[in-house]
Amino acid sequence: MATTAQLFEEPFDADEYIERLAWRTPGGGSKGGAEAFDPKRLLEEFENHIEELKQLDEKIQRKVEKLEHQCHREAKEFAHKVQDLQRSNQVAFQHFQELDEHISYVATKVCHLGDQLEGVNTPRQRAVEAQRLMTYFNEFLDGDLRSDVFNNPDKIKEAADIIQKLHLIAQELPFDRFADVKAKIASKYHDLERQLIQEFTAAQRRGEIGRMREVAAVLLHFKGYAHCVDVYIKQCQEGAYMRNDVFEDTAALCQRVNKQVGEVFSSPETVMAKLIQNIFENKLQAHVREKLDETRHSDVEQYLKNLYDLYTRTTALATKLTEFNLGSDKHTFLSKLIKSIFSSYLESYIDMEREYLRTRGAMILQRYYDSKNHQKRPIGTGSIQELKERIRQRTNLPLGPMIDTHGETFLSPELVVNLLQETRHAFERCHRLSDPSDLPKNAFSIFLLLVDHLCVEHIDYALEIGLSAIPSSDAKNANLYFLDVVQQANSIFHLFDKQFNDQLMPLISSSPKLAECLHKKKEVIEQMEVKLDTGIDRTLNCMVGQMKHILATEQKKTDFRPEDENNVMIQYTTACSKVCAYVSRQVEHVRKSMDGKNVDTVLTELGVRFHRLIHEHLQQYSYSSMGGMLAICDVAEYRRCAKDFRVPLVLQLFDTLHALCNLLVVAPDNLKQVCSGEQLTNLDRNLLHAFVQLRVDYRSARLGRHFS
Repeated sequence: MATTAQLFEEPFDADEYIERLAWRTPGGGSKGGAEAFDPKRLLEEFENHIEELKQLDEKIQRKVEKLEHQCHREAKEFAHKVQDLQRSNQVAFQHFQELDEHISYVATKVCHLGDQLEGVNTPRQRAVEAQRLMTYFNEFLDGDLRSDVFNNPDKIKEAADIIQKLHLIAQELPFDRFADVKAKIASKYHDLERQLIQEFTAAQRRGEIGRMREVAAVLLHFKGYAHCVDVYIKQCQEGAYMRNDVFEDTAALCQRVNKQVGEVFSSPETVMAKLIQNIFENKLQAHVREKLDETRHSDVEQYLKNLYDLYTRTTALATKLTEFNLGSDKHTFLSKLIKSIFSSYLESYIDMEREYLRTRGAMILQRYYDSKNHQKRPIGTGSIQELKERIRQRTNLPLGPMIDTHGETFLSPELVVNLLQETRHAFERCHRLSDPSDLPKNAFSIFLLLVDHLCVEHIDYALEIGLSAIPSSDAKNANLYFLDVVQQANSIFHLFDKQFNDQLMPLISSSPKLAECLHKKKEVIEQMEVKLDTGIDRTLNCMVGQMKHILATEQKKTDFRPEDENNVMIQYTTACSKVCAYVSRQVEHVRKSMDGKNVDTVLTELGVRFHRLIHEHLQQYSYSSMGGMLAICDVAEYRRCAKDFRVPLVLQLFDTLHALCNLLVVAPDNLKQVCSGEQLTNLDRNLLHAFVQLRVDYRSARLGRHFS
C-alpha cells in the first residue's frame, strides 16, 4: 500500500503511473530488463494492484466522511458562538450609551460649576490685583519704595508691569490732590522705560535675541516702544554701509534684518516698514541728492544718465523689498517712498530731456558740417518756398543757382547713428521716468525732435542740396551724384523707421498720440518722396541728355549712307557703342542706389526714355541698304543693352524697334508681308510709313504705294 501511495506523487500522470508500475514488476518492463518479459506475472501484478487501489479508495472515503461530519459539527458550534457574541455586543452597546449619557450629564454639571467658580474667582482676582496695586500706590504716596520689586534689578520686568498699570491709574486721578504722587509715578515710569531701552540696546549689541524679545514684549505697552524700534533701526544700520554701492548694501541689510525682526518683535511687518522708510528718507535720499545736484546745472547729459540709473536701481531695490512682509499694501507704500525721493527731479525731467536733445542734436549736426567745411544754406519756408516747390514739381526746372557739391552727399551714417543713439537713450529714459499718463505725450515730443534733426535738418537739407547740384539736361559730361543721395537717404530712413517701430510704438500704441505720430511720419515720408521723385526725374533727364550729346557728337550721317556699300567692316557704330557703355554704367548705378520695387520703377522709366531717344534719333537719318543693315546692328546692340534693365516692357519696346528697322532693308515686294508680321501688325500705319520713308530708295522704288 505504501508503494502504491508513492506512485501518486504530484504531478500525477496516468501513463507515467502505469509505466512506473510495470517497471517495478519483475519481468514486466518493455524490454524485460534482466528477466524475460512475463505477461502473466504482469497481469497478476496489475490485478493485485487494482485490489490495493480499491482498499485505498475505501479507506480514503471513510476518512473523508469522518472529516465532513466533524466539519458540520464545528460549523454549528461556531454559529452558536457568533450568536452569543452578537448578544453580548448589543448589551455592551447599551451600556456604552448609558455611560455616554451619564458623562454628558456630569460634564454639563462641571461646566456649570466652573462658570460659577469663575464668576466668584474673577472679582476676587481683580480685588487682589487692586489691593496689590493700592499697596504699591501707597508706597509712592509715602515716598518710600520699600518693595523688593522696585529695588531688585532682576525684577525689572515685574516692576515695569506694575508701574505701567499705576501710570494708567494716576492719569485718572485729580491733579490738585495727587500732583506729587503722579509726578513720582511718572518719574519712575520714565526711569524704567529708559532702563528697558538701555537693556534692549545692550542685548542687541551682544546679539541676545531672546533677551531682546523679552524686553520688547515689556516695552510694547510703554510709550517708549516707538523709541525702542528707532534705536533698533539705528543700530542695525551701524557698519552696514561699508561699500560704495548703497543699493546692494541696503538689500543685504534688509535681508539680514528681516530674519531677526520676526524673532524679536510682535509686529515685525511694522518694524520692517519703518526700517525701509528710514533708509529711503535718509541714506537713499542723501545719495540721490548728492549724485544729481552736482551735475544738474553743470552737465545735463550726465545728470540725465544719473537720474535714469538711480531711478532704475531704486525701483529694482523696491521690487526686491516686496519679498518682505511690509503690511497689506506694500506696493503703494514703496511707490510713495520712491516718489518722495524723485518727485522734484521727475517734474522737470521732460523739459531737461527736450532741451538736452535739442542742444545735442544741433551740436552733432554742426560738428558734421564743420568737418566738411560747409556753411549750411538757409532753406526757405513759407509761401515763397511752397510756390517754388509747386513750380519745380510741375515744370521739373531747377530753381536757384546750381551748386557744385564735388560728389558730397551731405549725408552721414555716423551722424545718423549718433542722433538715433541719443534718441534711443531718450526713449528709454522717457519710458522709465515719465508718469504713465504723460508717457505718450512725452514720447511724442521726443519723436518731433528726432524728426526735426534727422529728417528736416539732415535728410531734407541733403535732398535740397542734391537737387540744387543736379545739372541741366543739356550739360556735358555731368556727374550725377543725386542717386548716391537717394541710396543713403533710403538707408537712413530704414534706420529711422526701425527706431519708430522698436522704440516709439510700444510707448504710444494704446494712446491717442499714435494717430498723431503716424500722421507726422506719413507727412515726412511724403515730403521726402516728392523731392526724391523730382531729383530722380531730373537725374534721368540728365542721363538722356548725356546720351543725346553722345549721339549728336559721335553719330555721322555717312554712318547709314556709306560711300562704299561693299566695304563696311564694323558691327555697330561708335555712337552706339558709347551710348550702350554709358547706359550700362547708369543701370548699374541705379541698381546700387535703389532697393525693392523702386529699382524696377526707375529702370522702367529710364528704359522708356532711352527707347524714345533712340527711336527719335533713328528718324533723323536716311538709310541705304547697307546703312539699314548697320542701323539694325545698332538696334540689336541697344536691345542687348536693354536686357540689362531686366524689365519686360523695355525689352519689348526694343524688339519692336528692331522689327521697325527691318523695314529699312527688306525688299520692296516684301514690305506688306513684313508690316503684317506679329510685331508690327498692331502699330500705327503712319509710324510704319514714316520708317519706310527713311529709305534712300523710297521715291525711286515708289514704296509709298504700299501704304496708300
